[in-house]
This record gives sequence, C-alpha cells and structure tokens, in this order.
Amino acid sequence: MKKIRSIFSKIFSKNNILVKDIMTKNPLRIDWQESTQKAAKMMSEHRVGTVIVLKNNKPIGILTDTDLTKRIVALCKDPKKIKVSQIMTTPLIFSSPSDKITDVVFKMKKHRIKRIPIIDNRSLVGVLTTTDIARNVPEMMELLEARLLMRENPPTFEESITSGVCEICGNYSDNLVFENDEWACEDCKE
Repeated sequence: MKKIRSIFSKIFSKNNILVKDIMTKNPLRIDWQESTQKAAKMMSEHRVGTVIVLKNNKPIGILTDTDLTKRIVALCKDPKKIKVSQIMTTPLIFSSPSDKITDVVFKMKKHRIKRIPIIDNRSLVGVLTTTDIARNVPEMMELLEARLLMRENPPTFEESITSGVCEICGNYSDNLVFENDEWACEDCKE
C-alpha cells in the first residue's frame, strides 16, 4: 500500500506536465469521404494506428486500426467501397494542449480509449496515445506494475475495527468492521 501511495505522489507531483509537452504533433488526417482502404494504406505506410477524420478541415471523428478490424475485416466488407465516415468513431472525444496529463489519463480511462485527438481553437494540433504517455511519464508504468502486484497479492487490513462512513447505510460510526469486502457499522454488519 505504501508503494502505491508513493507512486501516486510521484505522478501527481508532476502534474505540471501538459499534453502539449508530450503529444505527437501533426497527426495523420484523412477527409471524411475517402475510402477505408486509403485510410488503412496511410496508417500502414506511416506505421500508426490512428487517423483523424476531417470534414472541411475540422476534426469530426477518429479511425483506428481496431475500427478497421471490427467494422471491415471481421465483417468481410470491401474497404474500397466503404467510406471513412461510415465506420469512424464519433462523437470525437478530445483534449486541449494545455490540459494536464493526469486529467487526460482519467478522461481516456473513463471513455476506454487509447488515443485522443488534441484540438486547439477548433483545429487539430496533435494526438496523444497511451504509448506517448508511457514513453514520457515513466511513473505511469510503475503504477501499472503496482496494480498488477495488487491483483496478485490483494491488500490485507491489519486492524479489523476503524472509524468512518459505513458503506452500506452511509452513516458515520466509530466501530466499522471490514466484512464481505466492505466496511460496515454495528447495525449493518450482518
């Protein structure tokens, strides 16, 4: 538990790291009316897993290698006949270059995404990926290692009684007992 707190302290003490400091600038872009075959070819040539979809030079969606796999390959569709706009992920979840990395990590986790476009004044200026984060914020890797350790060795509580809010009724108690994976007061512990 102490190691995990230490890792969180390191991450949050470095919360002055901004998206613009580690994002990939000039991400791959494609017009919304292009074919998915062209998008796949561009992604392959540039060795990336993402292309940002534009309409009138404004970002409207994102196309990932996962989108291509699930919506074209797995369904045996012809990528020459399917437009990017038909399979892109929309609405676009994005961040700003001035956002803190920690805030963006929580946003990515909340939406279960691995790549997020960076938009400034309604213009695409970059993309931030989990790879960018891992490469530039090594404490995140330490946090992942700590989470794996917790799965292998769940934390144990040395004290069986404490004070706090009962997780069942929501009332404060000086005699909370940890039973069935939750803290319960005298009245709720059955």
